[in-house]
Amino acid sequence: MEHRGAAPDGNELGEFLRSRRAALDPRQAGLPDDGRLRRVPGLRREELAQLAHLSVDYVVRLEQGRTRRASRTVLGALADALQLAPDERDYLLTLADVAPAVPARQPGRPEVAPRLRQLLDTMPDVPAMVLNRRLDVLAWNPGAAALLTDFGALPPTERNLIRLTFLDAAVRALYADWPRAARECVAVLRMEAGRNPHDRGLNTLVGELSVRDGDFRDWWAGHQVRGPRQLAKTYHHPVAGTLTLDVQQFSVDTHPDQQLIAYTTDPDTPSHEALRFLLQGTASRPGHHDDRTADPDSRHWTPTGHPRVGRS
Repeated sequence: MEHRGAAPDGNELGEFLRSRRAALDPRQAGLPDDGRLRRVPGLRREELAQLAHLSVDYVVRLEQGRTRRASRTVLGALADALQLAPDERDYLLTLADVAPAVPARQPGRPEVAPRLRQLLDTMPDVPAMVLNRRLDVLAWNPGAAALLTDFGALPPTERNLIRLTFLDAAVRALYADWPRAARECVAVLRMEAGRNPHDRGLNTLVGELSVRDGDFRDWWAGHQVRGPRQLAKTYHHPVAGTLTLDVQQFSVDTHPDQQLIAYTTDPDTPSHEALRFLLQGTASRPGHHDDRTADPDSRHWTPTGHPRVGRS
């Protein structure tokens, strides 16, 4: 069975337009019920063409991948007709030929600036880590390991938040609302695939997850996209219990392909007390980054000494 990732020769633009057309209720688009039986949900091609003031033939050619040429005016009309969110509009521009050419980036570098690693180690009360754009974990402090998983016990190729969210049973069980968290991961990865379709590491990740997880395969085909934003996530932690954390995301000016992620709580809340309990004793442990070798004997143990189960 073949599973396509973000291959540059694929019809990503056509698939995205079809998926957004199928997701839009004609009544939401202001179209009257004409009494005709709809074989599939969403807008018909001629209805999208009508709303965007385009020819049906042009919409067909776009969806079939026979052209990717479109002016910003045309793309704006399609985005308006499909009622796209801001992130979806940006994604539409990256898929069409009108978007500025973006040079293919090399896979995210594992090197993390020494001062950034020092910053992680000076944040004993805040779980934090450095990720690249496809959410590989490049560096982390002890708090992040205590919260999520012992990244140092994993091979570098498995230190990816999306991969862990789908394929690691223990990480998956942490999320109070796993489907929501997993869908957000897919939307972030889909956005990055549109921006950087030549990233071989990203395409390999998409291929692996498509083969091994049916939910990922279905959600990836849905073409939902999302850019960085502040989130709140609730975890059911085996040590700290239930806690809700704000996920803060910061860009790194010296390394544009990297971002600093920090997990915080409001003071004087049960989640704050649970986080303090979880982080007790972690301040003396060193942080880690991608080029250190994990102790082979620690690969099945979490930082708190509990056996790791369900490793995929």
